[in-house]
Amino acid sequence: MMMNRLKAALGAVTVGLLAGTSLAHAQDADADLIKQGEYVARLGDCVACHTALNGQKFAGGLSIKTPVGTIYSTNITPDPTYGIGTYTLQEFDEAVRHGIRKDGSTLYPAMPYPAFSRMTPEDIKALYAYFMHGVEPVAQKNQAEDITWPLSMRWPLSIWRTMFAPAPKAFTPAPGTDPEIARGEYLVTGAGHCGACHTPRGFAMQEKAFDAAGGPDFLGGGGVIDNWIAPSLRNDPVVGLGRWSEDDLYQFLKSGRTDHSAVFGGMADVVSWSTQYFTDADLHAMAKYLKSLPPVPPARGDYTYDASTAQALDSGSVTDNAGAKIYLEQCSACHRNDGGGVARMFPPLAGNSVVVTDNPTSVAHIVVAGGVLPPTNWAPSAVAMPGYKTILSDQQIADVVNFIRSAWGNKAPANVTAADIQHLRMDNAPIPTEGWANATAATATWGLFMPQPYGAGWTFAPQTHAGVDAAQ
Repeated sequence: MMMNRLKAALGAVTVGLLAGTSLAHAQDADADLIKQGEYVARLGDCVACHTALNGQKFAGGLSIKTPVGTIYSTNITPDPTYGIGTYTLQEFDEAVRHGIRKDGSTLYPAMPYPAFSRMTPEDIKALYAYFMHGVEPVAQKNQAEDITWPLSMRWPLSIWRTMFAPAPKAFTPAPGTDPEIARGEYLVTGAGHCGACHTPRGFAMQEKAFDAAGGPDFLGGGGVIDNWIAPSLRNDPVVGLGRWSEDDLYQFLKSGRTDHSAVFGGMADVVSWSTQYFTDADLHAMAKYLKSLPPVPPARGDYTYDASTAQALDSGSVTDNAGAKIYLEQCSACHRNDGGGVARMFPPLAGNSVVVTDNPTSVAHIVVAGGVLPPTNWAPSAVAMPGYKTILSDQQIADVVNFIRSAWGNKAPANVTAADIQHLRMDNAPIPTEGWANATAATATWGLFMPQPYGAGWTFAPQTHAGVDAAQ
């Protein structure tokens, strides 16, 4: 009898140890899944969009102004009342990859579910685990959209989704694709949703292409976003990345600055809240993929530096050029007479693709309002440019913008007017280009409502955290 009890006791201990080991393995597996999900959330930059200025992490409330009104990002913490705490994995997948929220209505495409539609089930499962178990719940009510009826009706969004959003399908690379390039393609076209800003949009706000199969439109340069132009990520040597190396791209995504460029506007949030946390392998994969994209016809040939501008500024021979005189007095200390700037501090203006885009809003906006080069883990110094809207007149700002766009071999149209600057300064309105504010084929009246541009003229203004909040 005693022997039988001893055997039973030993058996119970053994079972208990095995059970404890299994539980430990399960907990480790869950912890690993949550950690993977946290990284996927960084890939998608969920935190920047779903955190209000000075707000709580993932609790929503960030303002996004659109041509039809203002919408606000939602609470995606696991709070059961105001967040997504009652979502099942399937319902979470429906929202992220299909654009359908729990009540069956369609999400506004400000949520980039057309890009997320190619995310893998493994990443979605990890992301779900992170939001359900790795994020603190916040009982913050969602803010209602500020959109006038009938544009506020949700049901037309389901038609839009049917017409323009890709059917969800996990990304699979083309046979024979280099594994590193394939990973880069997944990051750029999927979780990273780079095309949401850098691909032009059509008449219904839809992205014109979702990958390289869409031709030169893919990542060919987007519209105005909070008065910044999202430039082309293709290999055009003047308005794109043709003169960037893979290492330039890697450094830019990691630190927000290279010897010939610096991050600004909404991209400052992308770097400081998202890409600086990527693994080196993923950053190199993205850079390699972008440099592997098929060539596009150069819109303006190649760039050739013209030293005559620097010579004129060095000699002070600027009396006949109002813009050059202002540049010499206000800008040259940082950006230098040769337009070369200071490496990794003040970006060069000579040959800068942002300076020479067809639309001059970016360069005009930074002169008017200033900008912040945010600190990152890899470049901890913050650098700020002051705004000149109270220092220079509208005409003076127009003059210096036109000078910068046509100096040092830059061959952009020098046609910004004082009226353009006044609208930008007072109304926060982007500088119009052909078809934006004119009653042409590129304008829709929306019946009795205010005229709204569409197609290339769609403008968005999401709030950005740069200069307001430290990276979360």
